[in-house]
Amino acid sequence: MVERYARKVMSDKWTVQAKYDAWLKVELAAVKAWNKLGFIPNDDCQKICDNAKFDIARIDEIEKTTKHDVIAFLTSVSESLGDESRFVHFGMTSSDCIDTAVALQIKDSLDLILEDVSNLMAALKTRAMEHKNTLMVGRSHGIHGEPITFGLVIAIWHDEIKRAYELLLHAQKTISVGMISGAMGNFAHAPLELEELVCEYLGLSPAPASNQVIQRDRYAQVMSALAILASSCEKIAVAVRHYQRTEVYEAEEYFSPGQKGSSAMPHKRNPVLSENVTGLCRMIRSYAMPAMENVALWHERDISHSSVERFILPDGFITADFMLNRLTNLISNLVVYPENMMKNLNLTGGLVFSQRVLLELPKRGVSREDAYKVVQRNAMKVWADLQEGKKAIDEQGHSLFLQNLLNDEDLRAKLSNEEIKECFDYSYYTKNVDGIFARVFK
Repeated sequence: MVERYARKVMSDKWTVQAKYDAWLKVELAAVKAWNKLGFIPNDDCQKICDNAKFDIARIDEIEKTTKHDVIAFLTSVSESLGDESRFVHFGMTSSDCIDTAVALQIKDSLDLILEDVSNLMAALKTRAMEHKNTLMVGRSHGIHGEPITFGLVIAIWHDEIKRAYELLLHAQKTISVGMISGAMGNFAHAPLELEELVCEYLGLSPAPASNQVIQRDRYAQVMSALAILASSCEKIAVAVRHYQRTEVYEAEEYFSPGQKGSSAMPHKRNPVLSENVTGLCRMIRSYAMPAMENVALWHERDISHSSVERFILPDGFITADFMLNRLTNLISNLVVYPENMMKNLNLTGGLVFSQRVLLELPKRGVSREDAYKVVQRNAMKVWADLQEGKKAIDEQGHSLFLQNLLNDEDLRAKLSNEEIKECFDYSYYTKNVDGIFARVFK
């Protein structure tokens, strides 16, 4: 229900009604600005502001003849007014209205996206704190490396999403500009003060310079920021999909009572939400490329960008909003299995402690090359033992790797049994987690 509500709110910002509402808002701001500059009489300004309206069906009817949406819109507005309609759109070109209005739509949409991202960050912080000391194995190349904590994994996600949030804030500032500069952007038919007033009324900044359009690098920044956000969200979703694999099973999506995973196999509990998030993120990223291709227009303007933006702006924002709400719910309800994390951590018979042993030997005067040889040969024995079916941990709690090391005469010549055993202490790997968290969640 939360996801559906969020999607509806965002989609409302990109309806035909919302588009024309934004256009009218810009046109009325221009009328008020002309009035303040002394060009439009007070009575005419008041009549326009009180009575100007449009009819979508009428706009569609007019556009069949004009083949021009802004002219059809202005004609419909003029039909709601009297002689004072002559002041509407005075000294403006179509893009003065459209681009300034779209800036309002994007700015408002980014407010929702930023709220969504804040909610995601809050969910990540909660789960990170919950699992700050939950031990698990860290992996590189998909292979077990060294002990980490699940909280540290989530803290890294949080830090990355925070950077995406900051990118979105910058993109919002970049896009929050308007223009009332005329057909070629030369202000021949309206003073700079008009644009400044209109933007002030609308909560925008005037573009320092424009031709017949707001420059599309601004749009490209917005869509690129959404694409980077989506990439980071997909990273989280892919990790969840891995953790839910049967062979791993360290965490899984919440599976509600009565939920079904397969039409054929009743036992299935699939990571469908994270797979869905992965697909949605692919779509969001796909909108960044056409946005960048829109930057290069012919001379002062063409309309090759227009058809593209009719797709990528509403679709991009609605999809991102839905995806973020889905991912936030996924993280909030994620089921974590610390016991399985510890089971997997012990799966390789203590090999995750190899670097700790390696680093102790140079302290005793052993060259790094010789130390590496000693540790690696004992580690390779563990791989062979595991292949033969030997237990990774014996009844006394000793790992295969520890047993091998205690039996290595070269190693014992440099380290005592107790010193070797001390290398197998998990707390060694979590001693700086608090400091890392202080950095991330300061």
